[in-house]
Amino acid sequence: MTSETIELHKSLPCTQCPLRSVENFRDFEEDELTFVGRFKKGDLAVKKGATLLVEGAHNPHLYTVLSGWGFRYKLLSDGRRQIVNYVMPGDLVGLQGSLTGEMQHSVEALSSMVLCVFEKAELFSLYERFPALAYDITWMASREECMLDENLLTVGRRTALEKVAYLLVFLLDRGRRSGMTQKPVLSITQQHVADTLGISVVHTNKTIAKLAKRRLLEWEDGGCRITDPEALAELAGWSAGKEARRPFL
Repeated sequence: MTSETIELHKSLPCTQCPLRSVENFRDFEEDELTFVGRFKKGDLAVKKGATLLVEGAHNPHLYTVLSGWGFRYKLLSDGRRQIVNYVMPGDLVGLQGSLTGEMQHSVEALSSMVLCVFEKAELFSLYERFPALAYDITWMASREECMLDENLLTVGRRTALEKVAYLLVFLLDRGRRSGMTQKPVLSITQQHVADTLGISVVHTNKTIAKLAKRRLLEWEDGGCRITDPEALAELAGWSAGKEARRPFL
């Protein structure tokens, strides 16, 4: 990241963290909150389009998304991009680099973001002193694996209509659960959809046109408005199910 794309943000005390009021997140025990408050080193404001982490780089920090959203991706040598997942409020970013030594993917901001910054050197202290928080990190890694399994199924076996429908419903559900938005609107481009699903922009555009003709969505400047979430979910074969209150750091 460069100084043109990030800036130090007034650090918000963990006791005042807005994510604590989101229904889907579990709150901390008092001693956990005290530790996390010391573990946190500050906040970063990241501009839309900025690259937060770069594949192959070493980074001394972990991040929790406080607001906004972004995506994880990998690049081929010729510049072709595969988006592998999206990061939203409450998600932990950079754990892979902390455990393997260098990042195996890059992360870009889809919107302006604010991130809580943690020193990865203190991660082992968390594991030693707070097994419940260590379990939370394991849970988040496991949840990421489950999402990647479903995304692989989407890319490999769902039809084009099902692919686009599933991705949009998946992102909408995650946005609602994270407290990012309660509106059926996603600020995403058709290029992002194409790069996530592994299909061309032309094919993506034709598929979206078919969904719009069924009055399931409207594609507007700057994103997508889902006009019939239930019907879109049925087409996708989406089943959100119940999720217990999830952890975050």
